Amino acid sequence: MANLKKPSKNPKRIAVALSGGLDSVVLLHAVVHSYPNTSIYAFHIHHGLQAGADRWLDFSEKYAQQLRVQFDFRLLHLKSSSNIEAQARAARYESLFDLCDQHSITDLLLAHHQNDQVETVLLQLLRGSGVAGLSAMPAQREAISPQGLRIRVWRPLLEESRDSLLAYAKKQRLKWVEDPSNLDMKYRRNAIRNDIVPKLVAIQPGALANIARSARVLSEAQYLLNQLAEIHLKAIEKHEGLFISPLLQLKTKDTAAANNVLRYWLKKNNLAMPTQERLQAWWADLEKIKTQSKANSQLVWHHDRNHIRLWRNRLRLVKPSSQSVDLDSNTVRGQWHFRPIPLASKQLGIPLVLYRQAVANRTLEFRMRSGGERFKIKPKGPSRSLKNLYQECAVPPWQRHIPLLYLDGQLLAVEGVGVSCDFLVNQGQRVWPHWE
Repeated sequence: MANLKKPSKNPKRIAVALSGGLDSVVLLHAVVHSYPNTSIYAFHIHHGLQAGADRWLDFSEKYAQQLRVQFDFRLLHLKSSSNIEAQARAARYESLFDLCDQHSITDLLLAHHQNDQVETVLLQLLRGSGVAGLSAMPAQREAISPQGLRIRVWRPLLEESRDSLLAYAKKQRLKWVEDPSNLDMKYRRNAIRNDIVPKLVAIQPGALANIARSARVLSEAQYLLNQLAEIHLKAIEKHEGLFISPLLQLKTKDTAAANNVLRYWLKKNNLAMPTQERLQAWWADLEKIKTQSKANSQLVWHHDRNHIRLWRNRLRLVKPSSQSVDLDSNTVRGQWHFRPIPLASKQLGIPLVLYRQAVANRTLEFRMRSGGERFKIKPKGPSRSLKNLYQECAVPPWQRHIPLLYLDGQLLAVEGVGVSCDFLVNQGQRVWPHWE
């Protein structure tokens, strides 16, 4: 196709997300003819939400075989919710990245086109989005797979209208499946696609191209805003946290710049953009902290299924999955493990024979902190209160609920603090306890 935007260097492997609809059928056909010397994969995601889903899977597999490309798929099991579209979208990307991991794919192509871009812009306008939201979908971006693989996500058809894709499909005599849910007007995107967009085109024939062009211009503006945020972050961010003093100083001087920094920090951590009301409430919380002589470690913001906590004058992102104890249900997430230490290493450790005896005798146990515990980590020093050691080792309050490890009734290890010196040796086979 004339406007097919390809990676500048032909990769060894490419994957195309294939739903079986017009857009992805056209994209896969165009890619096959554009990359004659590349190993091409077609990935299909079976959402299981409609009766025809099995037929789409069967069609997609046969189409991939027809084009002689490799095929793989994933089955999703989605729970019914009020926002099933967002849930399906998130699960789809997760499954696609998982497939990329499995097949070592670093270039994933999606079939979004100009009409999709326009619909996204209009949806973002209805939500009252800012520059980032109105930039809509980027032509390319990078993502990290569950296994840490860096994936380049491409949208080669973003400048192609649906009419041009339809003309291409008819010329090439391609077949595809129609999704009946695209006619269901209870979904806002369908209402925009089937009602609003045709009226815009009737008012001005070039409306779709102009809206898509605006999205590109706004994307460039967002790039400059990100660059500005990076400059400001140099004085605010340290060790993945934001110091509130310089952040509030920036807020006093330039509210727009401070909002930009906070939004950019959230985006860097893959979190959703906050509403204007939520952002104002956050600033009000921080202004209250500013008037206190001691920062309140109990300040917690719940945002996008994550926690943003304040401790030692720094805002820190704490993902629920990284918390070892669910404080609401008192459920422990994690376990103590013992890592072998190489014999040639000079690192201190617990004698392996002692560890094995403890396992055999079942004298290894973990206990929740009850208060008043004392711990000795230096051979020539006295035992000290665990509370003081937590403060000295800068262990955040929400991480002080990790269970303590005991051996024969004696406190053996405290995550974030260390191991009792009474059990450590510097030679022979030894292990080191750590919490996972």
